[in-house]
Amino acid sequence: MRWIKWPVIAGVLFTFFGPLGVSALGQQGDDVPWYAKRRDSSGQSPDPGTHTPAIIQVFAARTVGWRGAFGVHTWIAVKRSGAAAYTRYEVIGWGVDRGQQAIRLDRSGPDNYWFGSRPDLLAEVRGDGVDALIDRVEAAVRDYPYPDSYRTWPGPNSNTFVAHVTRQVPELRVDLPPTAIGKDFMTNGSIAAMAPSGTGAQISLWGLAAVMFAVEEGIEVSLLGLTVGIDVKNPALKLPGLGRVGF
Repeated sequence: MRWIKWPVIAGVLFTFFGPLGVSALGQQGDDVPWYAKRRDSSGQSPDPGTHTPAIIQVFAARTVGWRGAFGVHTWIAVKRSGAAAYTRYEVIGWGVDRGQQAIRLDRSGPDNYWFGSRPDLLAEVRGDGVDALIDRVEAAVRDYPYPDSYRTWPGPNSNTFVAHVTRQVPELRVDLPPTAIGKDFMTNGSIAAMAPSGTGAQISLWGLAAVMFAVEEGIEVSLLGLTVGIDVKNPALKLPGLGRVGF
């Protein structure tokens, strides 16, 4: 029966790494340097000058350069009732080795392109009661245990940060994409926690191997940061590199 093992191993390897190869082929470079690519507004955040209700938005955009074949960068933008501007919270690795904090505020606008990549709006809540949720978002930001640390893989990184915040505010019901590498890196060394959406649970061994069962996320299995899964609520396959492939 030993011969059966090789087809199984080959199938597992293809499932995790095949879609990643397809994604890499789709992330062809161009002649524009990454730092010169567009960073303007994508038009997804209401103008605070005319939109007075409170709002929270969670975004994801493909990362810069070759890493865009693997994953996305995520962040959270909030605006209180009547506020004249948004506050954007995110974790960035640049400069951390020189003593900068990983958590950055307002480095860009709430919905801006991420070096040429148009962000996807993952979740949004508006109106009554949202100011109280913003209080909890800000408390979770203060409670993040790695404000001075960043590691691209397996974490803690920008996606670890957003997953930490959304677990504290499950009303956002954020389904982080399978390409959000680092979302399975649990804070404080935990191996079990709520799913980032707050609608299920997950077990993770330091972000290297993880399983998740949740209403919003569906079923996910992660290996070395690469996620395969199926979303039942909003039918789609979840594949490494490619992200969601809807039916």
